[in-house]
This record gives sequence, C-alpha cells and structure tokens, in this order.
Amino acid sequence: MNDHTLTTAYLGLGGNLAAPAEQIKSARAAIAAIPGIKELAFSSLYHSLPMGPKDQPDYVNAVMAIATELGVLDLLHTLQAIESAHGRKRTGERWGARTLDLDILMYGDQRIDLPELTVPHPGIGGRAFVLYPWYEIAPELIIPGKGCLSELIAHCPKNGLTQLD
Repeated sequence: MNDHTLTTAYLGLGGNLAAPAEQIKSARAAIAAIPGIKELAFSSLYHSLPMGPKDQPDYVNAVMAIATELGVLDLLHTLQAIESAHGRKRTGERWGARTLDLDILMYGDQRIDLPELTVPHPGIGGRAFVLYPWYEIAPELIIPGKGCLSELIAHCPKNGLTQLD
C-alpha cells in the first residue's frame, strides 16, 4: 500500500446472533485481510442492550480503525459482502437482530451524504455502544460536524454498556 493514498477510516462492528463475539472477531480478521486495508487499532469488545425491539438478545460491539486505499463506496460494498458471508439477512427491519453489522463511522475528515451512505452517522452522538469503544482507540478524535469525541462521550450515559474481558 502507498501511504500517500491511504485514508483513515473508523468502522463500527456489532451483532447479537450466532455467537456475536466470535462473529466480530471473524469480521475483524476478514476486514484486515482485504487488499488495500491495514488495521490500525481495535477496541475491546463491549456488551450492550438492544437499541430497537427489546425482544432480542443483547449486542456485542467494537470499533476498528483502518487505513484504506478503497474509496468509500467500495469500502461500504466490501463490508456488506462480509456481513452477508457472516449470515447477515437484510430484512428491512430497523434495529432488528443480526449476526453482524458493519458501519463506516468516519472516512477521513469527509462528510458524506449519499442515498446509500451517510458519514458520520446522524445518530452517532447518542450511541454509547459506538462512542465508548471509539474513545478507547481514538480519544483525541474530532468527528466532522459532530465535534470532539471526548465531548460527545461526556454527554452520553453508558446505558448498561459494559466492557468484556
């Protein structure tokens, strides 16, 4: 990889079906194995309560920092292929149970608003399961249009979020 063409991106990983901690570890390896991607950092795993319907298992979440040569839509489609390979079924149900959810949290310092992708995610500021693992690996980060990660975390209660060993 040529360092001058790399973009730093942050990815959110989560899931609550079919051994979610193992799904996330497997997805981490799959992402790191993609040509044009280099892992920079990976947070601890966190246990979180479901955001949507409460009649589903609790989630496991993490955040990964990567350097990538891939354009943002190529990265998105690559992550969606990894989700599918891990048994993700897109039912259209919002916040429903899933084997694996891979989100692009940040791509360089870009603000992206496309029909299939918004980065940074509009609801990111209130999501403990994203902010706390992200803060663990990038405490000084400034999120475009959102502000300092340390400020966001100061105003975001943990809501049952716990770090796993």
